[in-house]
This record gives sequence, structure tokens and C-alpha cells, in this order.
Amino acid sequence: MQNTNDVLAMDRRHAWHPYASVTEPLPVYDVVSASGVRLTLADGRELVDGMASWWCAVHGYNHPALNRAAEAQLGKMAHVMFGGITHEPAARLCARLAELAPGDLNRVFLCDSGSVSVEVAMKMAMQYMAARGDSRRCRFLTVRRGYHGDTFHAMSVCDPVNGMHSLFAGALPKQYFAPEPSVPFGGEWNEAELAPLVDLLEQKGDDICAMILEPVVQGAGGMRFYHPEYLRRLRDICDRAGILLIFDEIATGFGRSGEFWGADHAGVAPDIMCVGKAITGGYMALGATIATDHVAETICSADPGLFMHGPTFMGNPLACAVANASLDLLESDPWRPRVAAIESQMRRELSPCAELPHVADVRVLGAIGVIELDRPVVMAEIQRQFVERGVWVRPFGKLVYVMPPYVMEQNDLSLLTSAMCDVVRDDNGIRQGA
Repeated sequence: MQNTNDVLAMDRRHAWHPYASVTEPLPVYDVVSASGVRLTLADGRELVDGMASWWCAVHGYNHPALNRAAEAQLGKMAHVMFGGITHEPAARLCARLAELAPGDLNRVFLCDSGSVSVEVAMKMAMQYMAARGDSRRCRFLTVRRGYHGDTFHAMSVCDPVNGMHSLFAGALPKQYFAPEPSVPFGGEWNEAELAPLVDLLEQKGDDICAMILEPVVQGAGGMRFYHPEYLRRLRDICDRAGILLIFDEIATGFGRSGEFWGADHAGVAPDIMCVGKAITGGYMALGATIATDHVAETICSADPGLFMHGPTFMGNPLACAVANASLDLLESDPWRPRVAAIESQMRRELSPCAELPHVADVRVLGAIGVIELDRPVVMAEIQRQFVERGVWVRPFGKLVYVMPPYVMEQNDLSLLTSAMCDVVRDDNGIRQGA
């Protein structure tokens, strides 16, 4: 086994980390194992993980049931192409996702990741309109402050100003952006909220094939929680305009917001839904795009008579087997009261931060806790402070937030929330960013 100095040296020389520079790299930490809600570093320190590995390890790490599923499937086959072949893990997963999905979403297209599921959804919407003889309708309507992934069409529906992809603006397809929902979750609904979106549809509706947005929670675009009534009204608006409605449930799916799907807060269903992240409990990369029978049958009713997409690792048996085991855990474990308890505790323990002068807002929904600052953090400094306090929290921009595994106990969650409050109160990782 290589010692940690060798690992870090190899990493510095050859690894290019996400959203990071190779000339001015941020510090990285050598993780040698993970179990439960803890990451173990090479030097023996343990960090309570508040990020669930970018929101996907909802059952924690090294879970016996997920390990067993991976090991059992590995003994049969790790991968086989999905073109012209099926297998029990994929067929079962598709059936279960269709059963769990809201409304009549019945057709499951398995893919590699959340970003790819968005690409697939957008291609479905364009091919659907082409099949109806409306090939001109190939643009998308969305809201500002959204985030849908880092691949090309996914980038085109991320916020063009405050998002992470402005560098590519000249090469991206041009989409239509309505103002972001402004009525907060739990606030008083205001019907005027939708007027700009309706106006935009009246002006540009002949070009638009679908509306795409994250239901109730805008994730990496700002960790904002908005009123579910927006989705109920939006369903009617899209129906009247004759466009499809796409929900990006990649971050919100599988219980993160306190309901199984973000859409469940509003009691509505989209025409197409994107899922990923927690689908395998953080074990394997996997995504899915789920469409109604109507969408699928319309696409296949016209030339070329099939949907034009097919990832190499689509329906990977190993990932599907672990995804089924993860769904088993969600069905058998009391995830809902656990998420409710996490929400209650974070509300109680993060609320004092709202009084700090450089804190703009504190908000909690389900297993999502956010402290929004009035200026960006200094990443290298604030990351070091969290590690020194024995927690793993990865802020971005002005947001110090956590999305812990659902299995986190009270003491570990208190360690997270107290570290967040201490670091924000201390101000060292924030003041330099002014």
C-alpha cells in the first residue's frame, strides 16, 4: 500500500479534480476508508460526512446490504450490453421506478448519470415534437437559478448569469429563462409569481418543446426552496401551451426533501422525469429518464421509429443490482421519520446563525441545511477549518450547506451543525472573500 505522501504526490502531479485548478490547487485529503457516516483519512483522523458524497450516499458508507448486492451480482456478471439483451436487475429496477414514480411515468430509460439523464430528457422532448410534426419546437423554457448538470444541453438550461457555465455561453443552445420562483417554501402564495413565465410562453411558445426545472428545491444553483403551488400552476400552464413538463429530480429524488420525490410536495406529475445521485445509495454511477407511455409511444410512432440514444453502460447489471438493494432499504427502513428528525434538529441548531451580521439567510428542508452568506467563502481556508473540527463540509460560493446521510445520528449531526456555526461565526474563511 502506498503511503499518503506518495498518494498525494501522485494526485498533485496527475489528478485534475472537479471545479479545480492544476496551477493553484485546493488542498485534498487522502481518504482510505469510509463506514457509516464517517470518512477515515490516511493519518487516522475521522470526518463526519455532511455531504453524503455530493448527496448520493443516503444510507451511509459500507452498508452491509448494499455490499452484499454488489458482491452477489459481481459473481454473475459485472456488465453486459443492454442493446438486445436484458437481465433481472435492470428489468426489476425499471419496473420498480415506474411503480414509484408519480403519475403515469411508465417508461424507464437507464443511463450513466444525472447529467446524461437530463440530456436524454431533452432529446426525448425534441424528438417528441418532431414526431408530432412540430420540429420547429426545439427550444426549452426554464427558470433562473437552476442547475441541471455539466454536459452541453444540460448546461444550456442552467442559470446563464449566476451559474457555473458562462464561459461556454457562445457555444450553447439558446434557451428561454423565466425569473426563478420567489415565493419561499412555506410562504404565502402569490399568483403574480407566474405572470412573467406566462408572458414568455405567449411570445415564444411556438419555439418551445418543454419546460424543465427542479421541483421545490433548486440545488447547486443556490439551494433555494420554493412554494409547491408553483408546480401545480405550472402543470396547467404547460398543458394549455401544449409543451412537455420535465422535472429534474436528481437531487430531490429518493427522500432528500422529506417526500420521496420533490414533486410529491405539490401532488403533480411531469411528462418526463430525471433521476440519479441517490439511486444506488452512492455506490455506482447510474441515472434514469422516466417518461409517460404517451411520450414514448409518440416518439416511436414516427420516423425513425425509435429513440435515438444508447449509452454503452446503459442498464449496467452491477449498478442496477445495487440500486434495487438501495430501494429495498428505502422501503424497509424508516427513512421518512429519520429525515424529519434531521430537519427538526438542523432547524433548531442552525437557526442562531441567522443573527450573525454576514449571514443572509438560514433555511432547512428535509435533510438539507443551508447557511447563505453575504459574500463568497475562501474555499481553501474554510475547508481546512471544517477538517480541523472533524467534519467534511464542502461549501460553494456563498453557501455553507449540508446534505447528510439519512442514517446520521443526533450526536454526529450536532457535530456538523456546531462546526457550521463555529466556522461561520469565526469568519476567517469568509472575511478574506469580501
